Amino acid sequence: MNKLQRTFKEQVLIIILLTATIASFAQTNPKYIKTISGKPIKVSQLDGQIKTIMDSIGMPGLSLAIINDSEIVYHNVFGVSSTKTKVLVTEESIFEAASLSKPLFSYFVMKQVEKGILDLDKPLYQYLPFPEIEEDERYKTMTARMVLSHTSGLPNWRYLDNEEGELKLKFAPGSEFNYSGEGYQYLAEVVAKINGTDYNGLDEIFENEVTEQLRPKTMYYLLNDKIKKHKVYGHDENGPTDNTQYDGTRFGAAYSLHTEAVSYAKFIVAMLKREGLSESLFDDMLKEQVHFKDDNPLKLQTGQTGWGLGFAQRITPNGTIHLHTGNNHDFQAYAMFIPKINYGIVFMTNSDKSIPFIMKIGNLIEKQF
Repeated sequence: MNKLQRTFKEQVLIIILLTATIASFAQTNPKYIKTISGKPIKVSQLDGQIKTIMDSIGMPGLSLAIINDSEIVYHNVFGVSSTKTKVLVTEESIFEAASLSKPLFSYFVMKQVEKGILDLDKPLYQYLPFPEIEEDERYKTMTARMVLSHTSGLPNWRYLDNEEGELKLKFAPGSEFNYSGEGYQYLAEVVAKINGTDYNGLDEIFENEVTEQLRPKTMYYLLNDKIKKHKVYGHDENGPTDNTQYDGTRFGAAYSLHTEAVSYAKFIVAMLKREGLSESLFDDMLKEQVHFKDDNPLKLQTGQTGWGLGFAQRITPNGTIHLHTGNNHDFQAYAMFIPKINYGIVFMTNSDKSIPFIMKIGNLIEKQF
């Protein structure tokens, strides 16, 4: 599977989910939740539908949180940690967030801008040179803003870009859009350098500047004993995958976050309430930084219209949706929020079954409501 196909598989969750108006609790009656359009549904009914759908598609486990009026008002967990052990998923269970690592890291980057030690528009090489691509002088125009909006010119991952695994710019930074994990990893090294630490020293800084504010139950970029104890097993077509193969010794700004739906939803609430950054920096994060052309593959496949600093965007009648997906294949995740109506949803699963799950729950809701 090539890079573009992986991106499509990850992003196609978006268009399906947006047609499936999964609900949030009504503040006045905790026995009911409501769709984005405001139509009510019983919590018990939705729970039952989710269980039935998971059984029908073979989805092993799920953690899901819903936000209404900028508050987390619903959370439930379903299924098992492993189809072999049958150990149940609990509120303590931990999932790989995959690329949901990126928006949270973007928020962390904006903390550095708030501190005045990082300029979004200063060339990154002036903070830290990038020897692997320094022969290409174009890289000297690359900025943090370009990395966060995926216009850095770097590929998603070098090993997917060419057989030799060489890192090369695909275009002049700032001139086009190309989803890039490599860019986030370079920016992480820059953030480490300006904070006077090494790459993995970011973990302590992240804890001090982000987790102390959000106070999540679980939110880690580096492997630790808590993750080892509570991490569920990923699943592919062959069943549970080998969790011992996960390294977890490197701060993966683009991919290594371990968390669960409620903890990540606290970050989404902070985005909705605009907590932890100045108004101007939130404006920067949510403003469209790059607008997709009509022939952009992501626009054609998912209806996305552009990208901010950390989140993809899609224009809908309910307002601009800010969203991101995560796909490590045996773990998949999704997060979105709509500032106009103070709504959001986060879910994580220990499988590759997100797309059929969303299609089925969406069809049920559309037919009933």
